[in-house]
Amino acid sequence: MFKKKRTTAVIVATAILVGLAAVYLVWLRPNGDVFPKAFGTVKLPSPETTGPMSVEEAILRRRSIRSYTDAPLSLQDISQLVWAAQGITDPARKFRAAPSAGATYPLEVYIVVGSNGVTGIAEGVYRYDPSEHQLENVLRGDLRSRLADAALGQSCVREAPVNIVIAAVYERTTRRYGDRGIRYVHMEVGHVGQNLYLQAEARGLGMVVVGAFDDDQVQELLQLPTDQKPLYIIPIGHPVS
Repeated sequence: MFKKKRTTAVIVATAILVGLAAVYLVWLRPNGDVFPKAFGTVKLPSPETTGPMSVEEAILRRRSIRSYTDAPLSLQDISQLVWAAQGITDPARKFRAAPSAGATYPLEVYIVVGSNGVTGIAEGVYRYDPSEHQLENVLRGDLRSRLADAALGQSCVREAPVNIVIAAVYERTTRRYGDRGIRYVHMEVGHVGQNLYLQAEARGLGMVVVGAFDDDQVQELLQLPTDQKPLYIIPIGHPVS
């Protein structure tokens, strides 16, 4: 009987250690979402809310650009882009730059930074935290070539200094709206894509939205949580004249 109790105690202790290890390896957020553990954070400069180009001109000039120079983006560029995608525009009510069904906000924004891709930060993968307007470094190293392989070898993904990857946690929306919520998520990522196009144009940057990629390869490469499904890869850089 004592041996049985000792065996049970060992099992319980092992389970506790495994649980602690899991907590160490991931972050559990208040809403129940689990994200990869960050190596560190990068506080972004405050977004600018006025600029030299009108929204009408940005709409007129917007094009999909697939060729980029080697010039890095600035931290202000990144700040503007992620803010346009999912930044908080109403601090009191936590509303964001892109409309979301029921304010469920199912989208997660990741930045894949290449070598010398952004002035002042190292190559790696960063997750955008809208609540703090900062980047969380979740992977190290230049993953652009492998991301391009997952995107059917598209050279724009490999050559852009930065790729934005947008993933969706469908359950945030479908738990309220059922299967109809899947449609709402896809509408929302389209809103985000257009916001990014217009912000990129306003800052003299070029980008293109890419939907042709192997979902499983991208999810594995970026080590996305199992409930996050990639929807867009968006190469961004300074366009070749």
